[in-house]
Amino acid sequence: MRKKSRFLAHGALIAALYVALTYLQNFLLPGSASMAIQFRVSEALCVLALYTPAAIPGLTIGCLLFNISFAGALPLDFLVGTLATLLATAGMYGLRNVKIKGYPLLAMLLPAISNALLVGWELSVYIGGGFWLNALYVAIGELAVLLGLGTALYYTLRTRAWINCFDPVSLRKQKMTFGDIPKGHFS
Repeated sequence: MRKKSRFLAHGALIAALYVALTYLQNFLLPGSASMAIQFRVSEALCVLALYTPAAIPGLTIGCLLFNISFAGALPLDFLVGTLATLLATAGMYGLRNVKIKGYPLLAMLLPAISNALLVGWELSVYIGGGFWLNALYVAIGELAVLLGLGTALYYTLRTRAWINCFDPVSLRKQKMTFGDIPKGHFS
């Protein structure tokens, strides 16, 4: 039961973070998270799917909540965008151990591919402009976020053992308490 509770809590936290980051970005830079060329900073959180399966429902629900609640979203965006996120994060989790020179490049490309195909189709239906052009615009935004911010987040999480400070199993293995900070983790 504790494992299931932790999974739900992690998923809910990731969903809330996705929604909050997307709304904050739309507030600070109007339209940058919801236009044809999207630079949705919250999409960098897809990297969390490489570390925990809780990111799959967390990011999917976060995307759904934003797309349902955002007035500027296209009519089917709550379905199409959410499906693209679900496919991307599930694929990323499945490919998390496939690495090229220590980097999960194939997994990092999946959000760009799934969003380009699905959201690109949606944009061509609602605003026109041709499928391939819209798919290209969506892919450019996703690639910029995932290969830029996502890569920075990936290496930060990979090289910083401080994420283990919040994992009770890891703490027990190291015979530590929550108040202890492992030596060298913040250097």
